[in-house]
Amino acid sequence: MGEPGAPRDPREVAPGVFVATGELYTTTTTVVAGVGGACLVVDPAVTVAEVDALASWLSARGLRPALGWSTHPHWDHVLWRASLGDVVRYATPPAARVAARELPGLLDGMRESAPGHDESLFGRLAAMPAAELGWDGPRTVVVSHDGHAPGHGALFLPDAGVLIAGDMCSDIEIPLLDTESADAFGAYRAGLGLLASLSGVRAVVPGHGHVGDAAEFRRRVAIDAAYLDAVEAGRDPADPRLTADWLRAEHDRHVALRDR
Repeated sequence: MGEPGAPRDPREVAPGVFVATGELYTTTTTVVAGVGGACLVVDPAVTVAEVDALASWLSARGLRPALGWSTHPHWDHVLWRASLGDVVRYATPPAARVAARELPGLLDGMRESAPGHDESLFGRLAAMPAAELGWDGPRTVVVSHDGHAPGHGALFLPDAGVLIAGDMCSDIEIPLLDTESADAFGAYRAGLGLLASLSGVRAVVPGHGHVGDAAEFRRRVAIDAAYLDAVEAGRDPADPRLTADWLRAEHDRHVALRDR
């Protein structure tokens, strides 16, 4: 996985749980090893080179995807490649419905930012209504909420203590609200509260950013809540993550959302 544009080798963050970090958007991909070489692949991303390199890494280690999981219906989280195999990719029912409904727009986002993916595989998600994934691997709990996107489905591995948080709990991004929600701030707070209520989180994997330990997880929950408090109270948030122009633009959208 050393070619340009490919992620670094996935790092084992807990026994049998590996995280690869791509160059584009500091995007993470999580692999959970199961029985007999089967594995769960969460949010494979994001360029063609990165996803194919991930597939090569898995093959070299005798791991084969048994199922995929998409944490939410944004273009950079509904990717797949034939190199990863012909397996069912799941999401929560609301997320699967949104992905199907908004597929043309999602395709436009992929074509603009990470072209070259097989469009016949892109965004094809099956609804998983169960509270846990049924697969030949570690117990995997689905934590569904509407904080960042409809049906955002984080995954929690209680035995390993790993929370695969999707686009929540980032060390490099402010909370990014679903501005189409009727109650964007309330939905985000509810989702953050669900994640914070999980017992035994020892590592958090954000969709964009870096893996954090238990103390870092608590810190991120606290600074996310503080950001929401400041925006809703009309204060300028003293958030060190508000640096990039695009994050400033998202913040401005949150302020406008509060005032509408």
